[in-house]
Amino acid sequence: MKKVKLAVITSIAGLSMAMSANANAMDKQTENALVEVCKSAASDKSYKMHKTINEFNLSHKTVALKVMCNGQDIIAFAESHGAEKTAARLQRSIGDVDIIDVAALSKINVTFEE
Repeated sequence: MKKVKLAVITSIAGLSMAMSANANAMDKQTENALVEVCKSAASDKSYKMHKTINEFNLSHKTVALKVMCNGQDIIAFAESHGAEKTAARLQRSIGDVDIIDVAALSKINVTFEE
């Protein structure tokens, strides 16, 4: 199980590097997965978001730190949709983060129509 998580995190890191090189390089399956994660975060149903994140073998921390929905980081996106429960859950998943850690991250952005 740890190997699967490591593989997913590694693939997301690799995907984020590839995304910075070519903004349109995201494959359809990955884009659809991230759109589902964004939609579940906006739903304010913490269990639904948890289930969606687990369905795609992602970690809450990775999602909270790397996913952007319609140009906003996922926590701000959830808050802008009034989804305080899911935003709080994602915020708790980050834990203590230094400014240096956040600055070093590259984000994966997915844009979709609601």
